[in-house]
Amino acid sequence: NGSQARLASVDSLTDAEYRSYRRRTVLERKLAAILAADVVGYSRLMAANEAETLSRLQSLLREIIEPRIHEFGGRVVKLMGDGLLADFSSTVNAVKCAVEVQQAISDQECSRTGDDRICLRIGINLGDVIIDGDDIFGDGVNIAARLEGLSEPNGICLSGTAFDTIDGKLDCHFEDLGPQKVKNIAKPVRAYHLSLARHRIGEPEGPFKVLPVPHKPSIAVLPFANLSGDPEQDYFADGLTDDVIGQLARFRSLFVISSTSSFPYKGQTPTIDEVGQELGVAYVARGSIRKAGNRVRISVELVEVATGQQLWGERYDVELEDVFAVQDEVASKIVSTLAGQVEDTDRSRARVKRTNDLAAYELVLLGEHSERQFTKDGALKARALFQQAIERDPGNARAHASMARTYLDELWADWTLDREAAAEQAFEWAQKAVALDALDNRARTNLGVAYQVCKGNFDAAQVQFSKALELNPNDADAYCLKGWCHLYAGEGGQAIACTDQSMRLSPFDTYYCHLAQFFAHYAVRRYEEALAALGCISYLAYPIHAFRAACCAQLGRDADARNAMREYMTAAKDEIAIWPGEDVKVWHRHWAQSLPFNDPTDLEHILDGFRKAGMPV
Repeated sequence: NGSQARLASVDSLTDAEYRSYRRRTVLERKLAAILAADVVGYSRLMAANEAETLSRLQSLLREIIEPRIHEFGGRVVKLMGDGLLADFSSTVNAVKCAVEVQQAISDQECSRTGDDRICLRIGINLGDVIIDGDDIFGDGVNIAARLEGLSEPNGICLSGTAFDTIDGKLDCHFEDLGPQKVKNIAKPVRAYHLSLARHRIGEPEGPFKVLPVPHKPSIAVLPFANLSGDPEQDYFADGLTDDVIGQLARFRSLFVISSTSSFPYKGQTPTIDEVGQELGVAYVARGSIRKAGNRVRISVELVEVATGQQLWGERYDVELEDVFAVQDEVASKIVSTLAGQVEDTDRSRARVKRTNDLAAYELVLLGEHSERQFTKDGALKARALFQQAIERDPGNARAHASMARTYLDELWADWTLDREAAAEQAFEWAQKAVALDALDNRARTNLGVAYQVCKGNFDAAQVQFSKALELNPNDADAYCLKGWCHLYAGEGGQAIACTDQSMRLSPFDTYYCHLAQFFAHYAVRRYEEALAALGCISYLAYPIHAFRAACCAQLGRDADARNAMREYMTAAKDEIAIWPGEDVKVWHRHWAQSLPFNDPTDLEHILDGFRKAGMPV
């Protein structure tokens, strides 16, 4: 009877009343692409500086996130302290929006250190949602939130249903993560992931991608040409170039490409436009050096990429003893031309202690040239040259820091039979370098590595890397080594964030960065992406064969794994100080020393891959 009474009352409603009644009694649903975003390390950022973090987040939301959501036809459903929820009628538009948001935030935050940068994780799902006023609910929303948790920092994770609707419609490659068991969702969710730091939609594939130009003045300094007619003087031209780059890099108002990515242009004649696109900069400096006897002629010019116009140029004819003053003036002229008035704090940061002994300076340059060969003989030759420089100039912090580096190389490559002595030497030289000049970012970086490798103290190492980046916010090496420290500590997401920034500052110098990213992806069993990271390395150092073998073995590519392991074994016999042969314990000790993971299970995981590929470990 009650049911009949309700039907009778409904029949008596007007059309408007009936629609209102249906909205109250029938759940309204729709199919939507749901985007869930979350700030990485929100609690840590808030604890460090609550007011600044809130201000930066509000600025990103107002200037980047909300405008792009509206631009792609989306709607912000709600904001939550450390994230947001949005819905779109098109999955393609949701993904395009996510890509642009991640790229824009990454570019805006590029000058900050890895720990201080704001970056997002984004999850996108296509599913059925329940509408309640302006809010949405249901498994469609919950799955998007869970996918966001699976994403890397600065990445995007899609559900299988979302991926199926965009497959072939966007120029980007998502890695298939397979079925993922996620909290409070009964069935596994198939997931696909895209890391924006390694792929930008619309950019050509290959070693030279068109990189976006940062918001701050950005510059690359090409290697100064040696016009002396003596190839033996190349080290002097290279050293002068490296020093000018080093001085410029200390200015926070500039974005400066590292010397390791400028030097591939040595001996080439690229156009200014090519350099600007390949390195992602707005300005290029280039010059030449002619050294004759005790005099040197230095010519330098600063060119704007967009117009090809020379903004400043100068020629210096000086005695060799005055070359340091020329370095200072070149850096100062470039800074004042690009950035106008630079803050006094930046100027004081850019002033570093330098030797007044030209012979000591040249010995350090020659030593660094030898050390960069990364061979045992090169390290020993460099060590002798640094020792001569220190005997001439005992207060030369750069020579001490570079000396420490030779011992750190020795430890990493396992060139020595006495690792304990090498570790002691590395740490002592690194400590002395910082004591001589606490404002030398290279010294800080090497001390950070020494704390990590020689003492196993990850916290102390991170303190030194952070100080190095305070002194030089454009230090690609410091970002990369800080990333390795995060990696060994088991913090893969932060490792990738740091190495991504290192690769942006040094697009061509990516050996150690891609290697760190290999380990980060391998650790979370993303073997395809780990293998892709190895594929980006152009310099095929012998350990790469072993890492490729482990990856292929985990993917079930047994023949490829065995072939790669044979290549490694053949090459490694000439490099490892004590050849382990078939001794499992010696192999285990070798890798435990070379890969000092804080968590033994991380080392065991890579050893498992080696074992499957045929290494007796």
